[in-house]
Amino acid sequence: MVTNQDKITVAIMGCTGSGKTTFVNLVSGSTLRVGDGLESCTTEVQLSIPFELDGRLVELIDTPGFDDTSKSDADILNMIATYLCDTYRTGKKLAGVIYLHRISDFRFGGIATRNFRMFRELCGESTLKNVVIVTTMWSEVTPAKGATREHELATNTKFFKSAIDKQALLLRHDNTLSSAQSVLHQIIHNNPRSLRIQYEVVTQGKDISQTAAGEELGRELAAQTRKFKAEMKALQEQTNAAIKAKDQETRVELEEERAKLRDQMMKAQMDTDKLLSNFKEDNERMEERLKSMEVEHERQRAELEKQLAAAKDRAEQDAISARLNELADGGFFAHLGRAFDSGLKSLGGLFGF
Repeated sequence: MVTNQDKITVAIMGCTGSGKTTFVNLVSGSTLRVGDGLESCTTEVQLSIPFELDGRLVELIDTPGFDDTSKSDADILNMIATYLCDTYRTGKKLAGVIYLHRISDFRFGGIATRNFRMFRELCGESTLKNVVIVTTMWSEVTPAKGATREHELATNTKFFKSAIDKQALLLRHDNTLSSAQSVLHQIIHNNPRSLRIQYEVVTQGKDISQTAAGEELGRELAAQTRKFKAEMKALQEQTNAAIKAKDQETRVELEEERAKLRDQMMKAQMDTDKLLSNFKEDNERMEERLKSMEVEHERQRAELEKQLAAAKDRAEQDAISARLNELADGGFFAHLGRAFDSGLKSLGGLFGF
């Protein structure tokens, strides 16, 4: 019989539309919502139903990508960090992380680069031996074209080579159950490891903005701000020239562009502010939830021990002992995932969805 002591947890990450939720549903039998197009449906951290594989109870964490269509990168980082760090405080470590990438992508563009860079900073170098990079969407390319792209991904330092050099695996997923299970076979017997962001926040006591992932996002937001300021200056010069030339039509068009640019600059500033403030508030709320759950767990244990002491019938004693063993065998942690699943839905309100 598989128990909670045999349960392992695996996180699924990657760009929007890479097939994360589809992979989770396929291998676990869950019914998490899947997006039909480029718009993200995974606007929160989601948990699969636990399922058995090779004598282990497996639970998958489905995460939104850093190119989410409805949330900022700061929101996504706060959301993922809050979940990972609070589960880490309960003693739960990840057996591995699966990063999905579309082999059908013609180019490894800026969005994919940013996603993988944030992924690397979240995981840290020492955890890469527990990482599997999985290419998806093979049905959308010819075998020859797919193999060429796969080779480039594996051998180009701009892509996945540096991670593979540190023992990350590169595998294919052809959207079949056997393929998904083969990917998990590479992970489920790993020694669980903490991710860099978990160690930084929980062990070192860093704020999210001080972590490697937070600093990477901060650098990107600062670069965006510098770019926007340069563009704003150029637009102002063009507007001044249009005014001088009495070119009303051009002046109006340039003013519209400046207004759009101002909105982008404000968004970048808001994301920076969120990076500094949201995580602390969300983490405190989640810690309060954990403490209340721990109190309830202890209350149940004490009540069962009291019932056991008063029980005279052997069958009743055995039944109570079994319930106590279930609690000691991870009953609290077994219910924790479901509690987080519902808790994160309400937590979503903090992020504006």
